[in-house]
Amino acid sequence: MTPVLVSLAIIFTQLSLLAFGGGNTILPEMQRQVVEVHQWMSAQEFSAMFALAQAAPGPNMMVVTLVGWHVAGWPGVLVTTLAKFGPSSIVTGLALHAWERFKDKPWRVKVQAGLIPMTVGLVAASAALITLATAHEWMLAVITAVVAIAGFRLRIHPLWLLAAGALVGLTGIGQG
Repeated sequence: MTPVLVSLAIIFTQLSLLAFGGGNTILPEMQRQVVEVHQWMSAQEFSAMFALAQAAPGPNMMVVTLVGWHVAGWPGVLVTTLAKFGPSSIVTGLALHAWERFKDKPWRVKVQAGLIPMTVGLVAASAALITLATAHEWMLAVITAVVAIAGFRLRIHPLWLLAAGALVGLTGIGQG
């Protein structure tokens, strides 16, 4: 295994075990590792891969596979995908078994209630990171804000928002 593949395996295994509250909660650390620490891509390339992964059918963490492809081709795809999804799948299976075992315990409700704000905070941090990486012009910041507000207030399916963003992109607005 090459040093790059070893680095990918270590990074994505760690991220797999830290993905608490969903895969998107590890986006800030994933971006920091691949953009700042290892400089395998720019922040804009990372954001573009994230957007592509979100638009594609399948798991919402397809960005992991795309990062592996970008960094090391097919071996990178295999290493990042196994490293990201393998350990967390094992831990999830074990945790679900334990969680079911303690289903009647009063502390379980309190633990669940405490996990919600932490997960919301991690997802919000991921959204802020992606926004900062992509909205590098004021018009893009306005478009991002409008889409975020529309998504929150109107509860429109995200694919409609993506389609609207694609149409705006075709006009050249925000292409600076």
